[in-house]
Amino acid sequence: MSSAQRCAPDEGRSQVDNLGVVFLSEVVGTAMLVLLGCGVVANVALIKNKGFNGGFLMVNIGWGFAVFSGVIVAYNSGAHLNPAVTLGLVANGATEFGSGVPVNPVSVITYIAAEFLGAIIGAAIVWLAYKQHFDEEPDPGNKLGVFSTGPAIRSYGWNLVTEIIGTFVLVFVVIAFGGGRQGEGGLAALGALPVAILVIAIGASLGGPTGYAINPARDLGPRIVHFLLPIKGKGGSDWSYSWVPVVGPVIGGLLAGWSALFLLPILT
Repeated sequence: MSSAQRCAPDEGRSQVDNLGVVFLSEVVGTAMLVLLGCGVVANVALIKNKGFNGGFLMVNIGWGFAVFSGVIVAYNSGAHLNPAVTLGLVANGATEFGSGVPVNPVSVITYIAAEFLGAIIGAAIVWLAYKQHFDEEPDPGNKLGVFSTGPAIRSYGWNLVTEIIGTFVLVFVVIAFGGGRQGEGGLAALGALPVAILVIAIGASLGGPTGYAINPARDLGPRIVHFLLPIKGKGGSDWSYSWVPVVGPVIGGLLAGWSALFLLPILT
């Protein structure tokens, strides 16, 4: 047996171990992201909170620093925290994600599954933190708005366009900073504070029409939690709109990854 053959089992175990680290990192990071992001919405939207009616800018800032916290926690996996980022890096031709994990169907599924699970966990904790305020809030729309996004003007085609544009900006800037091309594999390559500022900018500039999901896990995971939890007077989960904040960010992320292949060598 050759030395290469003798090393193969150890290499296989190492890849599995790395995937385990990636999975845990993305679960915890995305849970932190959603806990703090949906938490700021709860603080602003639900009655009898100290932050009630704090305004959209407070939500923008809260979400930006929610991303900051998630990136810090999930640095070992590259802190994708978002299937649109994962898919955008794949579209950009990344060969390796964070922690030395090669890009292949198993690793992509691992990232995306962890991101959705983390989003579900984070949203459930928000409900626990604000349970009394959910009980007091009379408007079912405000309760749903804590968990998932919704359009200011419902027009599925234009809402989709808005989500595509917002996610394109997120993923393109991440890749432009070197995330895909240098093999770092995600938001962590951009840095926690810069990506927080980027998310605040996207929210302040492009968030008005749809609430800027820019992340399929961030929207669908908490929407499932809203559907499942025994929230007093919660109303429906608006499943007719739920595809927009999933499909739009996926398209935006893929377009950003592909566009970066051609534009960034010229621009940088």
